Amino acid sequence: MAQVVPRTQWAAGYDSPSLLKEFTSSGSANTETTKVTGSLETKYRWTEYGLTFTEKWNTDNTLGTEITVEDQLARGLKLTFDSSFSPNTGKKNAKIKTGYKREHINLGCDVDFDIAGPSIRGALVLGYEGWLAGYQMNFETAKSRVTQSNFAVGYKTDEFQLHTNVNDGTEFGGSIYQKVNKKLETAVNLAWTAGNSNTRFGIAAKYQIDPDACFSVGTCGITQVPGLLEFFT
Repeated sequence: MAQVVPRTQWAAGYDSPSLLKEFTSSGSANTETTKVTGSLETKYRWTEYGLTFTEKWNTDNTLGTEITVEDQLARGLKLTFDSSFSPNTGKKNAKIKTGYKREHINLGCDVDFDIAGPSIRGALVLGYEGWLAGYQMNFETAKSRVTQSNFAVGYKTDEFQLHTNVNDGTEFGGSIYQKVNKKLETAVNLAWTAGNSNTRFGIAAKYQIDPDACFSVGTCGITQVPGLLEFFT
């Protein structure tokens, strides 16, 4: 199976230096199914006001509109309204996205309006002196409950990285990366699920022979938690 994907892009300015217009077109042809798909996108940017207006269309006859305002109400704050409509099926979709990003914080909250009921997705990441902590959640209003709850903590330096995560209170994971010297790097990854004594693990190493060549080796498998803990102690 092969695909041919041409893409063109063209930008133009107007009398106002703060207004820019950008056209993007792309297409693909699947030689096996002979299906041809394409899309068109027109984007207007008012840099003076931090405003971007985007119109989209594809060969599935889906129309899309996106409006974004950035760094206007507050520095680092980005607000987006994204909608799509398919005349053939009558399907409609709309999302409101908010994002706030500064030096030590990255905060996002999206509201997805669906026929079954809106869903709210939120994420928060805090960072300070190499430490990172993040939380992600999804709340389904139709079910009146949280359907996703993930938490992660990490620490990073130039030669060492540590990461742990908990997904929905049932899946646990952790990884350690160590740059032993200029040529040797090692990593260990562990993951397990509550109620299951099996632990999934992976071990890898990379050795830089010279600037143009390196040697890598890795293994993965499943072991019992007691045996694994005994091995590492």
